[in-house]
Amino acid sequence: MTICGIEIKGSEAIFALATQGANGLEHVANTTKKIALDDDDDAANVKTFARQIAAFVKANAITRIAIKKRSKKGEFAGGPTTFKIEGIIQLLDDCEVLLLSPQTLNAQYKKHAFELPPSLNKYQHEAFKAACAALLKR
Repeated sequence: MTICGIEIKGSEAIFALATQGANGLEHVANTTKKIALDDDDDAANVKTFARQIAAFVKANAITRIAIKKRSKKGEFAGGPTTFKIEGIIQLLDDCEVLLLSPQTLNAQYKKHAFELPPSLNKYQHEAFKAACAALLKR
């Protein structure tokens, strides 16, 4: 089973795909690493973003998504655009969406000591941790 980990930063959804293989957790390489929502005040842009996300999920046969949860208040609170992106992802048909706290991601990362593959870009690390945490939590 392939799980898509997502970190939402600013106006971008950053992706990393992971699977549980014979050698443990493995990164599934993909050409699409992030999708941006430009000008979220324009309904046409929001609809385009939603179509792009749905097409990505369908093209990669993703049935589970793990999103790194953002804080709703405080110093590190997510902006309104990040919550709009999260809502769009949660509305995807035929796809289970999990929200995992940063503490859960770090705990799973320390507990299972899985490696961050060199095939990942640095900005994808948190998304990969989300995917792996969801795989290990199952």
